[in-house]
Amino acid sequence: MNKKRKNILNNNFMLFLLGRMVSDIGNSVQMMIMPLYIIDIGGSAATIGLFSFLSLLPALIIYPFAGVIGDRMNRKMIMVVTDLISAGVILALGFISYWGFMGIPLLLIVQAVISLLNGLFEPATRGMLPQLVDKGELTRRNSTVASMRSLSIMLGPVVGTVLYAKYGITMVFMINGTSFLLSGASEMMIQYVHVKRKKTEGAKGMINDLLEGIQFIMKNRIIRNMCYFFLVIYFVVQPIFSVILPLFFKTNLQYPDTQYGYLQTIIILGSLLGSVMVGIWFGKEEEVTKPFTIGSGLLLGTMLLFSILLFPKSLAMLGNDTMLYLVVLAGVLGLFSLANIVISVPVQTYIQRETPDEYMSRVFSLVSMISRGGMPLGALAYGIVLEWIEIHWAVLMAALLMMVICKTFISLLTMDCKM
Repeated sequence: MNKKRKNILNNNFMLFLLGRMVSDIGNSVQMMIMPLYIIDIGGSAATIGLFSFLSLLPALIIYPFAGVIGDRMNRKMIMVVTDLISAGVILALGFISYWGFMGIPLLLIVQAVISLLNGLFEPATRGMLPQLVDKGELTRRNSTVASMRSLSIMLGPVVGTVLYAKYGITMVFMINGTSFLLSGASEMMIQYVHVKRKKTEGAKGMINDLLEGIQFIMKNRIIRNMCYFFLVIYFVVQPIFSVILPLFFKTNLQYPDTQYGYLQTIIILGSLLGSVMVGIWFGKEEEVTKPFTIGSGLLLGTMLLFSILLFPKSLAMLGNDTMLYLVVLAGVLGLFSLANIVISVPVQTYIQRETPDEYMSRVFSLVSMISRGGMPLGALAYGIVLEWIEIHWAVLMAALLMMVICKTFISLLTMDCKM
């Protein structure tokens, strides 16, 4: 690679990374504060649940079509336009709240709109990244993006709490809206050439493009099996963070709420550390089997440790209000989060390497839809199971189930890579 092209790629990646980080910080600031604000203006737990639901579902619905659009249209333009529209909508919320006209229905409607825009933005972003970096640097660049995202999510709650306490919700909206403006401005400066391809216009063409993306995934055994695996991961593992942990903390432990915030910080730090380690350990690793096996082993080990910590005998031995128990729990959760990243980043890199550019956005949108579709179903399943059995038995059963699932997928992956 000549020096000029290398400099262009480096500059493009830095602009891409800067745009993502700025908007991620702004978005995490707002998402952290919204449940508190909803309660402050008279909302209930059901309202918060509906807000969370609207933060996820519209994006999942639009994902497949967003992938088609991302492969048909200029990905840079999609990113810039969605960021600028998001900025306009959120800044408008800031002015509405300043004038005193804010209400819960408006918040819910706007959240659905923002979720749709995120659904359009994400596939274009995933599809564009491999065009901005050298193929041999994909793993390291993906780990860098994941690291910066974890850092942004970690900074968001700290910044958001200070802003909301000192200046109110209007400032939170203004900061978030401005972050999307800066993100869009950064993306405008990326040197990117859109390659047009032949396409059939109209609804029939869109459906054909979507079917082509599905066929590509189904024909690639490794990518197909990874979709199934992540569907299971989001179904079985993710609700442990969103359902099990807060429920256990509130019902079985006797710490103040600030300690829960510390646990969340450690979880994010685990993701950050995992992202850095992936870049160091597997930066030049082209096979996905090794990181997948290591990550799966770490995931299973930490799940089993977490389930043991939930048992009444562990609480009796370590104490449910002691610093020792809190430190051990935080360490296990941090490793748990690290294991997820060790699995996900190399798999994402593999998909980027194996997918032709003309399919990139469609494939990532379908993978994301399948994977994240397990989250609401998993949360619902845990809610039902916990009505019948104790929380520690539920997590232990989940850990044993994951042991069987990981062993099966590692065997399939090993066979597929040898073919």
